[in-house]
Amino acid sequence: MSEEIKTVVESIYDHPKFYDLVFGADCAAELKFIIACGQQFATGKIRKLFEPACGTGRLLFHLAKKGYSVHGLDLNPKAVDFCNQRLARHGFQDRAWVADMSCFEAKKKYDLAFNTINSFRHLASEKDAEGHLESMARCLRPGGLYLLGVHLTPTKAEPSDGESWSARRGHLAINTHMWTIERNAKKRVERYGIRFDVHNPTGSFRIEDILVLRSYTAPQMGKLIDKSGAWDVVETFDFVYDIDSPVVVDAASEDVVYVLRRR
Repeated sequence: MSEEIKTVVESIYDHPKFYDLVFGADCAAELKFIIACGQQFATGKIRKLFEPACGTGRLLFHLAKKGYSVHGLDLNPKAVDFCNQRLARHGFQDRAWVADMSCFEAKKKYDLAFNTINSFRHLASEKDAEGHLESMARCLRPGGLYLLGVHLTPTKAEPSDGESWSARRGHLAINTHMWTIERNAKKRVERYGIRFDVHNPTGSFRIEDILVLRSYTAPQMGKLIDKSGAWDVVETFDFVYDIDSPVVVDAASEDVVYVLRRR
């Protein structure tokens, strides 16, 4: 009989090394998409980039390598430390800082900002979501872009219930599984289980966590953007990040990247 794997119940965000592998093993498509959006939809040149909920800085680091000035923020100090240590290790002066993305002030104006993998839904209330869009409007120059990726709740199709994927870096391998625990459309709350099965030369163990996210249908998201009064939706894409394949957001849409341009 095989030995039962050891399980710890902890926040996945408190394990930046593992999180970085799980969500950052292949970010080439996102990088290409971010740069292409700046070239196609922004007014003026794109030099200064900003990422709210930057996590481990997987995208910031690669964009810094391409010559952009990059900054970010995240609520988790361990993730911010991981991000800044990597930037410093490679000689970059740019940094992330610890802050709540629902209400923050940046020290400069940016040309383009991005939040591409659904972190926006961690904002638990409409007030927090409105505060985030207001904060983002303050830190972007007119004509600048905010690329906002959101997993919408479809109203004319069955929502997906889970996904699994694997990532490897050297001797470290992680199998990840996410599944739906609860959907409450009235309260606009969705709860997901997530686990990392971590395998390395010293052994294997499992990290389990629960993610609590606010839900958005396409009309709810559209209403939120319109209410801010600061943004024009200039295009929409899916999570394939193909600049040549925009999508129409409808009642069956799930993964959507809104290209918002600051008025």
